[in-house]
Amino acid sequence: MGRPSFTVGMEEEYLLVDCQTRDVVSDPPRAIFKECAALTGGGEHVLPELLRAQIEVDTRVCRRVVEAGQELARLRRTVAEVAGHYGLAPIAASTHPFAQWQAQQPTEKERYRILSRDMQSLARRVLVCGMHVHVGIDDDELRIDLLRQLSHFLPLLLALSTSSPFWEGQKTGLMSYRLPVFDTFPRTGLPEAFTDYADYRRQVGVLVDSGVVPDPTMIWWDLRPSERFPTLEMRITDMCTNLADAVGVAALTQCVLHWLYRRRRRDPGRGSFPRFLIDQNRWRAIRYGLDEGLLDFDTDKLVPVVDQLDGLLNAVREDAEELGCLRELEHLREIPKRGTSAHRQLRVHHQALAGGASHKEALRAVVDMLLEQTLEGI
Repeated sequence: MGRPSFTVGMEEEYLLVDCQTRDVVSDPPRAIFKECAALTGGGEHVLPELLRAQIEVDTRVCRRVVEAGQELARLRRTVAEVAGHYGLAPIAASTHPFAQWQAQQPTEKERYRILSRDMQSLARRVLVCGMHVHVGIDDDELRIDLLRQLSHFLPLLLALSTSSPFWEGQKTGLMSYRLPVFDTFPRTGLPEAFTDYADYRRQVGVLVDSGVVPDPTMIWWDLRPSERFPTLEMRITDMCTNLADAVGVAALTQCVLHWLYRRRRRDPGRGSFPRFLIDQNRWRAIRYGLDEGLLDFDTDKLVPVVDQLDGLLNAVREDAEELGCLRELEHLREIPKRGTSAHRQLRVHHQALAGGASHKEALRAVVDMLLEQTLEGI
């Protein structure tokens, strides 16, 4: 088995809002996509999503995380520039503070027609956005083995990225409301622990051959083997409003996979942790984000997230140096100090209310912050 390529590709999803009302636009002009395609060298980098209010951007395949970050900066700028021609703007957050899902319209595309038919009202309810990170793992068997092992680290990645504390104008009490919304779909959550690649193909083949799903892209686990590319696709994270945070999370994903690969070569018999326990950490990341501990499976105790992060960053430092992303990785130490987007949203809302703003005005202030920070530093 040769060394995997460990290439990186990133996907982000934005919500388009009206610059006057600050609300999500349920039917933005389709010309936005044509204009973005003309500016990005084709239509494969800026794409429609399930709901018309959403817009997806995809980077090219990159050797280094810093290149993916540069691509994302260019794509965020392009979407903002084109949307601005129509009085609109993108926000990089996993939910909108006060938009109503009932007002949303699906995108006219065959794949989304199938989704709307199968999921009914659930399809329109998923007014949520996420960030996906692809890492090139070229060997099928290795991809399934690393799928099982990386699952352990998914709750930490989510905790670093939370950006969805509001839903339909209410504080939810969760730092990531996106995942409970998305979990209403079938075939979501943590991936199964397959014994090998043949086991994976066999089980997925049952769904495809029976007509339950048209193809494996209709499986939406937090982490999955990509059907289109020789990659593992990390899907658990919320949208990071701050671009440097997004790039740091991608760097950590790449570095942990490289570290697991090196560890596997030394100890090929190393197993994985029970899905039941990983799922408890997943819930704690949804509920508390960085603010409460996660289970440490070596000590069987709750350990502060910042301590787990520090330990992991130290463990993968050698990998970051080899992959050329040490600066991007070290940026993650700043997130617990200042909080994620969810923390900033809650802080802005509280400060606005304390200053005499109405609840509606406070929510608009949150949108204003998201509009500004989506483009900050790019």
